[in-house]
Amino acid sequence: MELNSYIDHTNLNATATLKDIEKLCEEAKKYHFASVCVHPYYVMVAKELLKGSNVEVGTVVGFPLGANTMEVKAFEAINAIENGADEIDMVINLSALKNKDYDYVKEEIEEVRDSIDGKVLKVIIETCYLSEEEIIKMTEICNETFVNFIKTSTGFGSDGAKVSDVELIAKHKNEILEIKASGGIRNVETAEDLINAGATRLGTSKGVILMDANHDYESDDECDCGDECHETEHKCRCGKCHCHHDE
Repeated sequence: MELNSYIDHTNLNATATLKDIEKLCEEAKKYHFASVCVHPYYVMVAKELLKGSNVEVGTVVGFPLGANTMEVKAFEAINAIENGADEIDMVINLSALKNKDYDYVKEEIEEVRDSIDGKVLKVIIETCYLSEEEIIKMTEICNETFVNFIKTSTGFGSDGAKVSDVELIAKHKNEILEIKASGGIRNVETAEDLINAGATRLGTSKGVILMDANHDYESDDECDCGDECHETEHKCRCGKCHCHHDE
């Protein structure tokens, strides 16, 4: 499985620095990830850093609560595209969904979709706050609005991607709609389980760990030799640790 092609390499930390984004983009180029996902503030920077690569630039709209008006979300999306974004991950208005104001939810998605000139749109539904019926309803709305992806989570909610939620979405989506699973994807086993359930894109800040890992690797493994032999990204240099895996 070419795991790298599934990964949206993500840094949406509140305190992300320019150095962090430079590192993110270098890693994305090194591993040929599908995209990076950064705050709108860093879109122009990421676009410049990734010039000449096949890595797309993604950003977020209405993030993380989704409570902005649709007009504000549309402006955010237009601004992001003008700054160089290739993909938009927008958070739905969860309050409108809970109010069963499905017309508003659908209109908002269409407003953002129509404002981004055919760029990729991923609709974040924040599954941790939804019932099965609401997940199904949002899948149906995403089918009807012809967006590119339905996305499970912001990573800032009470929980992240679950295999059961991806399976539920996969059962009710049309052939066009793709699934992005995000939130809590920290090891290869979880990533593969989500892909096998139907996800075609994974949002994670742990892309390097996933790529450097074997199936039994855990990012917090400690060195058996007791020495400080580890470089950044948990690569062992002594060759004696249980965390060291030869390809």
